[in-house]
Amino acid sequence: MPVAIDGLSEDTLGRRFAVAQHPRLAQLLSSGQGLRFPSDCHLPDPYDGLVAGHPDILPVHDCMGAPVVLDGRVWGLITLDALTPGALANVSPEQLRALTALFEDSIEKQNTMGALAERAEREQAVSRALLQTGQQPRRLLGHSPPLQQLLGEINIVASSDLTVLILGETGVGKELVAQQLHAQSARRDRPLIQLNCAALPENLADSELFGHKRGAFTGAVQDRVGKFELADGGTLFLDEVGELSPSVQAKLLRVLQSGELQRPGSDKALRVDVRVVAATNRDLKQEVAQGRFRADLYHRLSVYPLLVPPLRERGRDVLTLAGGFLEENQHRLGARNLRLSPQAKAALLAYDWPGNVRELEHLINRAALRALSEQGRAARWVAIEPAHLDLGESGRNFTPPMASGAEALPPLEMVDGEGLRAATDAFQRRWIEAVLTKHDGAMAAAAREAGMDRSNFHRLAVRLGMGQRGERP
Repeated sequence: MPVAIDGLSEDTLGRRFAVAQHPRLAQLLSSGQGLRFPSDCHLPDPYDGLVAGHPDILPVHDCMGAPVVLDGRVWGLITLDALTPGALANVSPEQLRALTALFEDSIEKQNTMGALAERAEREQAVSRALLQTGQQPRRLLGHSPPLQQLLGEINIVASSDLTVLILGETGVGKELVAQQLHAQSARRDRPLIQLNCAALPENLADSELFGHKRGAFTGAVQDRVGKFELADGGTLFLDEVGELSPSVQAKLLRVLQSGELQRPGSDKALRVDVRVVAATNRDLKQEVAQGRFRADLYHRLSVYPLLVPPLRERGRDVLTLAGGFLEENQHRLGARNLRLSPQAKAALLAYDWPGNVRELEHLINRAALRALSEQGRAARWVAIEPAHLDLGESGRNFTPPMASGAEALPPLEMVDGEGLRAATDAFQRRWIEAVLTKHDGAMAAAAREAGMDRSNFHRLAVRLGMGQRGERP
């Protein structure tokens, strides 16, 4: 799992390089003190096509690296890669060992061995807990301020037994937040039981949640254990809790208040120890005001509310997430390297993602299949282009702003201390100003020249402080 990169594209941080699927990494890890691969080595380089700052997808021609070892255990791996054959020829084995020792010394000084062991054990426990869901472990990926705030909130509340209400639009990853809460809790070795309330017919909701005794109703031919009993000692995740009927809401409230439940058809009260995590994409406050959701249940569920930010507010996290989805598709489809072209990255960043992370995942899955069908699995890498993404007008024929209408702008001068994001915003602001002037303020015509959907173009202009120019439709 990449934790620090210099010179590689952002989507690298979302990728997970399984050692068994990357022979170069496997050889480096087992090399002891490190090695350099010959420039004509036939083994695929995991970083082919992931070099940042180049208009084309480029291969790596020179590669060397060594394992980082702490207290006799392999802690990680440091690699050096170059586009030019022989670029690393002057780096001697002694220099590589010295560089690796410097890293090891820095890590030891920053973290005591006890803290390292504790962190490693915690990470392994989280992975085990996530695997209990029956899915491949996934994490909340990204470095945007909204996501970092969410991760901080998860770290605060996960270790408690407080009831959590996860709020957010459809597709933002509320289920993943619930899994992360359970995985970081003291209950991580106990079950995480998940129930989609939207898929519950009202006549079966009691049975699903609380179980039933044989003969409790027509068709109850045997005893059944409900989700609360299955989750005893662990966590119960109620997805789309806002869809529950009023009668089921009342019964759920009773269990949350007393910790006791009663199976339909039974007179016996059962005590359960369950942490409830609920999620909804509805505005439950509004639902309460309109009488569709019980106020007392709302307050029981929202002891600690967590708001999951929509993808459109997470900036360049979309590239990190796309990299992770491409890595998954790469192994699932048997492709060598799935890479995003610069134009595809620009299209992903320009789109506003109404379906959020779920939409991005499905889009990447489709794009990978389309690109593979065109370019074949034997290629050194498979390039994902805007046409494969099929983002409508904002993606199908997407042209980055600098490639269209740039001749109308004076050269962009570098400003000392100005970061890449600020410089990019400044250039986009000037480009939009020029194209709006060219079309006499007509937003639709300017959006067409940008190769973007009008609403996405308008959002970009507003974000850059240019949405109030008296523009025409």
